[in-house]
Amino acid sequence: QVQLVESGGGLVQAGGSLSLSCTASGRTFSSLGMGWFRQAPGKERLFVAYISSAGGTTSYADAVKGRFTISRDSAKDTVYLQMNSLKPEDTAVYYCASRGRWGPYFKESEYNYWGQGTQVTVSS
Repeated sequence: QVQLVESGGGLVQAGGSLSLSCTASGRTFSSLGMGWFRQAPGKERLFVAYISSAGGTTSYADAVKGRFTISRDSAKDTVYLQMNSLKPEDTAVYYCASRGRWGPYFKESEYNYWGQGTQVTVSS
């Protein structure tokens, strides 16, 4: 079992920044990588960013590329999502997830542990 706890969400004006954190506990060595997903009201949950277990590989959804940065501190079992130049359309609940399968990292089905989510609201 892996437990994930997100923090750092909140309300910010458009153009502002927020930093999300996701701290893992339990069998963290079993994770193949970590992802961030988001779900806006009434919409499906979508891939945002991914980082491999060693941190050498990162990937981003086109909608956030150049504005968001994913990173990790393995010593702290924590993954971060730095979000800059935020837009109202970034408003969503953000979830971190632990990848348990070797399928496409942008697919929800490849992740077997999820955090409870943290709300990010960007006002215009």
